[in-house]
Amino acid sequence: MASGKAKSMTSRQGRENQRYSAKGERLVAGIVPLSEDKTLVLLIQSTRRKGWVLPKGGWEKDEECTEAAAREAWEEAGISVHIDFDLGDIEDSRPPKPSPKEPKERSLYRFYEATVLTQEEDWPEREKRERGWFTFAAAYEHLKNRPELQQALMRSTMKR
Repeated sequence: MASGKAKSMTSRQGRENQRYSAKGERLVAGIVPLSEDKTLVLLIQSTRRKGWVLPKGGWEKDEECTEAAAREAWEEAGISVHIDFDLGDIEDSRPPKPSPKEPKERSLYRFYEATVLTQEEDWPEREKRERGWFTFAAAYEHLKNRPELQQALMRSTMKR
């Protein structure tokens, strides 16, 4: 299931359309973007914290979760994907990051394994993010401070 909508060159902003669980967790859609042969995963530079992460972001009220995941893959990594399957929910296990502007907020992640179809040179967040292809071992190490992202990677069918 690829994102068939025209690709916007701007990222969605704000949280007014953000979905939340019954427990008040922010619902986040994410992608484990794999090469066709499943030997490499695409990671992106985090804009909020140092290091590499999987493409992910808020699931909004006007879209299905798979649409949100594909949109985040495009906005953050400049890739179009075919969603292969649902990797399930993963609870946020990190301590909430204190912020003077926003209350402490927990997240509930829903990740999808996907095959990367295209990788564009021009995408909405290209000025803010680097991207790179990594083996399982290298990606797992890069995600060591993000156990929820490591868990998504572990659930994928990527070759170890």
